[in-house]
Amino acid sequence: MFSIALADDAQLFPLEVRHAEEFLAHMDRGREYIGEHIVLPDVATDLDAARAFLANYAQRTAADGGRIYGIRVDGTLVGGVLFRTFDAAAGNCEMGCWLEPAAAGRGLVTAACRVLLDHAFGERGMHRVEWLASAANTKSLAVAARLGMTREGVMRQNYLHRGVRQDTEVWAILAHEWAAAGR
Repeated sequence: MFSIALADDAQLFPLEVRHAEEFLAHMDRGREYIGEHIVLPDVATDLDAARAFLANYAQRTAADGGRIYGIRVDGTLVGGVLFRTFDAAAGNCEMGCWLEPAAAGRGLVTAACRVLLDHAFGERGMHRVEWLASAANTKSLAVAARLGMTREGVMRQNYLHRGVRQDTEVWAILAHEWAAAGR
């Protein structure tokens, strides 16, 4: 299977429908932690829902409109990164991430996002990559900063998550900024 090493014990790989059981087990392990700021665990609640979620990304990939990747540590799925949106014609896309608490703090998401940014800018010719995260999600915002993204603003109370209106920070990096940073 295709994979890219992120560390001696960690790989990035395309997450596919055939990984639905593994994906669901991963969601079950990290459901509360992951769901603190994003809706993913609330969507992948059982095997059929996990398959449907991954099938949706398979369709997006086929239409060149989004992609999803898993992160494994010692063979266990512990998180992932994705192009939530991917508009090659406009040159814009949005990245996102999630991770189980057991894998946090190792730089795996940052390393995986660097791979995606290299792909978006270097191979696909994208102009702009966005990062949207809850203003309360300090770990996600720290990833955006480590990637050299610029905080462009806040969409106030635009996102209803588990019954609470949240602010969303908008971060982005442009192709020439990524290239200038020597990445």
